[in-house]
Amino acid sequence: MRSGIDILENEIVEQYPEVLEILIRDHTTQQNILWATDDYEHLGEMYSFNSHITPDLITGDNGSLIMPRAHKNKDLQKNRSKERAEVFTPSWVCNAQNNLIDNAWFGKEEVFNREIAFSDGSKGWDINSGKIEFPSGLTWKDYVRDTRLEMACGEAPYITSRYDTTTDEFIPLEQRIGIIDRKLRVINENVNSTSEWLKAAQIAYKNTYAFELHGDSLLLAREAMLITFMENYTQKFGKEPLLKSINYIAYIISWNVWQMDGLKGVVPNTCGGFTVTDVDLFGNIKTDSVFCEGCLQNKIHRHNGTYCLIKDWSNKDSKTGKSGRKIKFIDLLKNRRQ
Repeated sequence: MRSGIDILENEIVEQYPEVLEILIRDHTTQQNILWATDDYEHLGEMYSFNSHITPDLITGDNGSLIMPRAHKNKDLQKNRSKERAEVFTPSWVCNAQNNLIDNAWFGKEEVFNREIAFSDGSKGWDINSGKIEFPSGLTWKDYVRDTRLEMACGEAPYITSRYDTTTDEFIPLEQRIGIIDRKLRVINENVNSTSEWLKAAQIAYKNTYAFELHGDSLLLAREAMLITFMENYTQKFGKEPLLKSINYIAYIISWNVWQMDGLKGVVPNTCGGFTVTDVDLFGNIKTDSVFCEGCLQNKIHRHNGTYCLIKDWSNKDSKTGKSGRKIKFIDLLKNRRQ
């Protein structure tokens, strides 16, 4: 397992069979995630916006194709920011905003770290090294179960801060400030058996969500979350988790970190027009063009595209009886129904 910021797909395939297949799965369409970007179309039709990412396209000679934004050339970074509003956030900002959430949850400030400003004008944080204490009536298990979501997550810097997405600086495990980083820290401080640790980690991941449009960034986010799980387990127990445990966390991630056009709630580029043909009693043919009402009127509940599914892990599926009831993400937006 690599200790730097790059997670190479060739190494994933070699060391952890089946994991890459899990990480590129889209459960709404029951296919693989889309590229959903034109950045790779020069490589051929299979790399176009509406094509699916498959292992053969990102392994072998193309094993270094997908890379963190900080490693992309500056022109490509500017183009994606201009055309797709892709903006990556410095880790100190992610920390400050995550702190605001925890300030409200704990009812006090500086629980996990203290924000600091350096003499050169830059900012950072000083980690609190003591064991996290919980307010009256709440426990570490409540914190692990607390549901959180990162919108338009990019490489998911708010969830796991393995590296600063603006500078590519690697961040040591004990210094990380992401949502899942904090949950895993709490688990590490309160659990000492591997079985209980794995159970708690699964709960943490089942209650951490994110969505992203671009397929390359989505895969990087999923990979970072998986490697974070492995890094924490390895540091805690001095060995890597079993492959079946890695596969299951990857499966949870593939559901909870999904591909979506965040403005529409649908699988990217699935809205569209179609033609309706009617024949009356006299044989007259009438043809009308029908367009997506949601796109025309900016109504998120009126799109004709494929609405994205997520899992509510706290409830069982009525059909299978298994943990995780499938729901449409837009069904959670009841206050925005139009």
